[in-house]
Amino acid sequence: MKKPLITADEIEPRIIQRADIAPTSGFSLVVDGHFKTHYDDADAARKAGAELLGRFPMLQVLIYDAATRTRSPLQ
Repeated sequence: MKKPLITADEIEPRIIQRADIAPTSGFSLVVDGHFKTHYDDADAARKAGAELLGRFPMLQVLIYDAATRTRSPLQ
């Protein structure tokens, strides 16, 4: 069975986020000192961080605010 050909117009570019460069906008989870998932609002980042911390309580999870360039622990 042959696979359908995908043209260059159909391929969406991947957004590559490097873990060693701080994001410039929005909020990100910082897990054990590494930037992970990016979120547009603080509530979504807190919810995801709380879920992650509930599943893996040994992790250190912080919320990074790109506007003020601060990291704050989950509360």
